[in-house]
Amino acid sequence: MAGDLKNPKQKCATVCGYPISIFFIVVNEFCERFSYYGMRAVLVLYFKYFLRWDDDFATTIYHTFVALCYLTPILGAIVADSWLGKFKTIVYLSIVYAVGQVILAVSAIHDITDANKDGTPDNMSFHIALSMVGLILIALGTGGIKPCVAAFGGDQFQDHQEKQRSTFFSIFYLSINAGSLLSTVITPILRGQECGIHTKQKCYPLAFGVPAALMVVALIVFIVGSRMYNKTAPQGNIMVKVCKCIGFAVKNRFKHRAPQYPKRDHWMDWAEEKYDKLLIAQVKMVLKVLFLYIPLPMFWALFDQQGSRWTLQATTMDGDFGLLVIQPDQMQTVNPILILILVPIVDSVLYPLISKCKLNFTPLRRMTVGMFLAALAFVAAALVQIQIDKTLPTFPSSTVGQAKFINMLNNPLPIKAGSNGFTLNAFKVRHSIQLTIKYTNTSLKNTEDTYHTTIQNGTRNTIVIIQNGPHLEPKAVSIFLNGFASALNVTVGNQDFGLIVTNNMSDYVAVPQGDAQFKIRNNAQECVYSQKLGFGSSFTIIIPSTFAFGSIQSVVDIRPNTIHMAWMIPQYFLITAGEVVFSVTGLEFSYSQAPSNMKSVLQAGWLLTVAVGNIIVLIVAEAATLSDQWAEYILFASLLVLVCIIFAVMAYFYTYIDPTKVEAQFAQNKPEEKKRKSLEMACKDSFKHDKEDRRSSDSSSDEEEAKQTKI
Repeated sequence: MAGDLKNPKQKCATVCGYPISIFFIVVNEFCERFSYYGMRAVLVLYFKYFLRWDDDFATTIYHTFVALCYLTPILGAIVADSWLGKFKTIVYLSIVYAVGQVILAVSAIHDITDANKDGTPDNMSFHIALSMVGLILIALGTGGIKPCVAAFGGDQFQDHQEKQRSTFFSIFYLSINAGSLLSTVITPILRGQECGIHTKQKCYPLAFGVPAALMVVALIVFIVGSRMYNKTAPQGNIMVKVCKCIGFAVKNRFKHRAPQYPKRDHWMDWAEEKYDKLLIAQVKMVLKVLFLYIPLPMFWALFDQQGSRWTLQATTMDGDFGLLVIQPDQMQTVNPILILILVPIVDSVLYPLISKCKLNFTPLRRMTVGMFLAALAFVAAALVQIQIDKTLPTFPSSTVGQAKFINMLNNPLPIKAGSNGFTLNAFKVRHSIQLTIKYTNTSLKNTEDTYHTTIQNGTRNTIVIIQNGPHLEPKAVSIFLNGFASALNVTVGNQDFGLIVTNNMSDYVAVPQGDAQFKIRNNAQECVYSQKLGFGSSFTIIIPSTFAFGSIQSVVDIRPNTIHMAWMIPQYFLITAGEVVFSVTGLEFSYSQAPSNMKSVLQAGWLLTVAVGNIIVLIVAEAATLSDQWAEYILFASLLVLVCIIFAVMAYFYTYIDPTKVEAQFAQNKPEEKKRKSLEMACKDSFKHDKEDRRSSDSSSDEEEAKQTKI
């Protein structure tokens, strides 16, 4: 591998005025963004459905991972600028990145620890450990290369190629959005496939494996272009220099805190003893912008919940759009699609229209509006959640247990449950909440049997009543209940319920939404039973002994989701509109207010606000004791409105500056200061020479006197 060259502007081959090397960089960025966003799109569902974590813990780990991804860019920038250079940093950390993606894909293979071949991993700790190792490596990789790739692409252009460099950055960011959009469409489709050696499950290994393969491709493509790159040697990181300057100012101010020391205009002026005044002025400008960043993490706390809370919200909704069935994790594609639509509309229509109305819509005011729109998005999410909650099944509380009776007899059956009593007709279902169940069978010579069972608080139990000799035999049931006279095998698609013996039941099996075709067969006969399955629905399919073969009844355990995913579009529109006027404007404002050599410092500060925002989410998810999800949405919206007001006040007192003018003033003052210093040095030298001459003269007079005395 070639090292970083000292000459950053060596000549290289071009196509249409562009260096050939940038095509490798653009392809690399597309593949890397596809890898990252594709993996992230299905991550929270992997936590919930594969690792079996609850919603709060899945949300916490998801946002911890995202926060780490936005903390590591600072480390990557320091390593690239101070030691390895951009090229080596990208290569080494891309290897770490690819290894992490492969480990995550391997962790999702349930057959690795499924010794009893029942479709459930026997050693979940092993899968969790592998997943965490993979995610940590991914965070180090993606964060570490984030500040390097775009800057490395800019290094490929000569000084006279400013126009081409500007076009390159547009193409570069287009590749980011293209990779993001395609991955959030494709990866959920891959997850929806079924794969496995012994049992078929949702194919998370494929959903993670394809992004891993794309990351390997990204690494290979980047290395292939190695000989064509301009590679600049590391020249020291400005962030380190800024931190040292701030540290010295604080330390020096603390040393001179006594009243006898005169005050200075700004606390950064205490660094003048060691650092250049221009550097101090530049640091002041940066700190002024960073102070405005303090409220910004709250926006990202809401924005990044698209991949966690909003995806989990979509799992309780109906994704049937007629010809198109949308998976919950595919709803995230609405954001990049809306960005592509809204950015040109806002830039070309909205802002010019506001300008014509002579409204002073400053960048900071735009950011304030963006924060308010994000808060409205969460209010919309809360309203949708309230409607969803009305349709969700009522599960037993922690103080009671729930029992469901299924009458498999061909006659009505009076049942007593504690002080409650009811008559259950043949092949019907009735729910009761009691701890001890007593039932009477009048069809069997008016005999009465009492069945006692332990029902745990908060559990749901099904009591099936079948005829077995002179007594009734209750049984627990899952989804397929076989009351037929022979053992049955049930399949749907490539899913196998296994062999269900007489008076027994199958396990619950996840079946894709739509019209499911169940093939039911014994040794001699086969029939097909059709059942329409909606999103989130749960059925118990009953095969009674008194029915002819093929005559089957279904019982709805949980009704399908009835609130359509289309109701999420308003909240996605609001959050995306907020992103367009907040994020794009925020970066533009930061760059306009930053010194020319310190834009990377503000970029690091901007990424840090994203990390802190995700940390806020995981704190709230763990600390908040709100039982209703809609209440949590309102809490986040309220916090952002409060922060929005604080930011508006801060923005009101902010004074815009032109860094180039400030730097130009220091550039003009430098010759005068240099002249003054040289005059001071000349005066000092003259004074020194005069003093030496006087000493020499005095010495000569003394010698002469001594001679005269001797004489």
